Amino acid sequence: MRKLNYLWILCALFAVSTANAQFRFGIKGGVNIANASFNKDVLRSDNVTGFHVGPMVETMFGQGGIGFDLGVLYSQKGVKTEPNTIKNDFLEVPLNVKFKFGTPLFNPFIAAGPFVSFRVGGDENWDLKTNTAGIVNQIKTQGFGAGLNFSAGVEVLKHLQVGATYGWGLTDDYKSFDKSKLDSYIGKLHTWQIHAAFFF
Repeated sequence: MRKLNYLWILCALFAVSTANAQFRFGIKGGVNIANASFNKDVLRSDNVTGFHVGPMVETMFGQGGIGFDLGVLYSQKGVKTEPNTIKNDFLEVPLNVKFKFGTPLFNPFIAAGPFVSFRVGGDENWDLKTNTAGIVNQIKTQGFGAGLNFSAGVEVLKHLQVGATYGWGLTDDYKSFDKSKLDSYIGKLHTWQIHAAFFF
């Protein structure tokens, strides 16, 4: 009987919290600054500038406190090795736990969570125009990626959010090949995003 009472209490708390949840839809967009870090120093990679844009939804429990946001973003990232610039387009799905603290007029927030990405544009294989140190002459883009996002920003007047996100890639996004030795070297994407989101 006691366990049943606990179950009813949990159900009641869930119902109250769901009733108080604020669901909002919005549009998010901004700039990407991406760089791939390879596990061996055989390929020098510079920053590649791209963009991201797409819809998102936010659920918050109360004006402040904790909540979630979920997005589906068209995101452009890549690798730059002189004189080559490799860009790929990804469909990126981030899911964040978000914490707000402030007032309705000026509401700072922090957020963190996982993301997955799927390559939807750009060639899979790239032949470099010149070899790097006479070793690497091909790069292969992977079709799936995943990592963690860490964000901070501020919400102004309940509708506009501006912030910055660091995306830490955990999977092998690129592979470079030493054709003479049949060795491969993996590269993970690390991305800074400067973004704004407007909620309706």
